[in-house]
Amino acid sequence: MLSFLEHLEDLWGPLRLFGFITFRAMLAGMFSFVLGLAVGPPLIRALQRWKMREAGRGEEVVGQLAVLHEGKRDTPTMGGLLLFLGVVSSSLLFARPNLFVAAALFVYAALTAVGFADDYLKVSRRNSDGLPGRVKLLAQAVIALLALGLLFLEPGMAANARELWVPFYKDVAVQSLPLVAVFLLFFLVLAGSSNAINLTDGIDGLAIGCTVTSAFAFGLMAYFAGNAIISDYLLISYLPGAGELTVVCAALLGSSLAFLWYNSHPAEIFMGDTGSLALGGLVGTIAFLIHQPFTLILVGGIFVVEAVSVLLQVFSYKTRRRRVFLMAPIHHHFELKGWHENKVVIRFWILSLLCAIAGLASLRLR
Repeated sequence: MLSFLEHLEDLWGPLRLFGFITFRAMLAGMFSFVLGLAVGPPLIRALQRWKMREAGRGEEVVGQLAVLHEGKRDTPTMGGLLLFLGVVSSSLLFARPNLFVAAALFVYAALTAVGFADDYLKVSRRNSDGLPGRVKLLAQAVIALLALGLLFLEPGMAANARELWVPFYKDVAVQSLPLVAVFLLFFLVLAGSSNAINLTDGIDGLAIGCTVTSAFAFGLMAYFAGNAIISDYLLISYLPGAGELTVVCAALLGSSLAFLWYNSHPAEIFMGDTGSLALGGLVGTIAFLIHQPFTLILVGGIFVVEAVSVLLQVFSYKTRRRRVFLMAPIHHHFELKGWHENKVVIRFWILSLLCAIAGLASLRLR
């Protein structure tokens, strides 16, 4: 919205800075961070007053973990609302509107609504059963289909969406994917990322800290994709207008840091599915839009490991009646091994940063 100020530079010279993506991204990150810090305390008080607290799983279900997490029982959930306010308001203020931004924010808003419904059911029923898994997957499929429909309104965007790019290869791998393949790829990226972050959100600060590194990496990638010179140098897809997703990523980064302020141990608020489902969907959508869906596996390495640990645990138990880990997702395994949750979180943050660096480095290895 405020990008129009660049046209008023005759009135005041520095207004020309609003024409630069980097300047608006910096403002977006700062604005969402300050807004999140300001909104946090009243939102936490409101959620406590409305008793928006999840019913934790008892010792008969999760054993020793229930004892370790006993102090979290009265912590309010639905903190994803804080993230949503920061990301959307900051993006609308500082990003120049285009279909890239519209598709990303549509997916984010829609998944926030799905996550909110899931959290509300858990709170109202006073148990950990929210929306059934198949309902969430159906919602994600519908959201993916509608987002693609939005992208295909513009022929150039439609052509871009049908291209398939893979890491370590300097040319487009497939020039024009069939429409069904485009939908399946987008759905798998969106649902996979969304559910992976949802699984990672199990201890204070873990999921949101790893989201910070992912937002930073994809913010840079979006800027590279939207810059003709840099994209040509890196031999990646040039996508005019994709640079505006840098502003969205900066808004996500700032809002995530503000949320981490209140979510760090001991957490004053949990993001709930309102936050985790939507964050994963937003990151996955941005990765798809800038032709980096497979790089997401590198950048979001921690999320991938968390999801794979659950799949291995379930597969092993169903086929052999034996568990691979003490408990899945894998961060709970380390807790039950005796690691303090702060140690788990910080070590996973370090690994997440290394994954982000590896993802960025892969752009040059072609």
